[in-house]
Amino acid sequence: MKRVLVVGCAGAGKSTVAKELAEITGLPLIHLDRHYWLPGWEEPSRDAWRVVVESLSAQPEWIMDGTYSGTLQQRLARADTIIHLDYPTWCYLWRVILRTARGLGEIRGNELGPGCPERFDWQFLRYVIRYRRDHRERDLARMSGFSGKVYRFTTPSALASFVKLQRERLCSGKRSA
Repeated sequence: MKRVLVVGCAGAGKSTVAKELAEITGLPLIHLDRHYWLPGWEEPSRDAWRVVVESLSAQPEWIMDGTYSGTLQQRLARADTIIHLDYPTWCYLWRVILRTARGLGEIRGNELGPGCPERFDWQFLRYVIRYRRDHRERDLARMSGFSGKVYRFTTPSALASFVKLQRERLCSGKRSA
């Protein structure tokens, strides 16, 4: 486990688990949201974003969180492990609402770029509600040919058990899953 992609819908907890795994493994942490969003929630051009993703994914080791379907294939080509958080819609929605309410107007740690305070966004909320229906199958299809190790979690408790196991393995002197 040297190049780990953590993917799933917004609100799944990708950034949280990526941070935990980076602490456990010592691998460098890359929050894609931090590199994607420009101040004021501006989006980069597709070409500029592809260059950024190429540079980030070319690094020898990392844990990278974020789905960004348009560059998923590019990152899959470099990854050796996928951690897919595949929860029910209500779980994503609840977490996004809580995150938004708790942090409204504030910058979310190192996960987002400067000038991107937490905000309420109907379009984003609609995306979360419709993710399983409109986007999940596409993402699964893109991941289906992946030759590395895939860990798919359908409940937060299953993910918590996996993280606990990784922590125990580190304590016993093993680094990878």
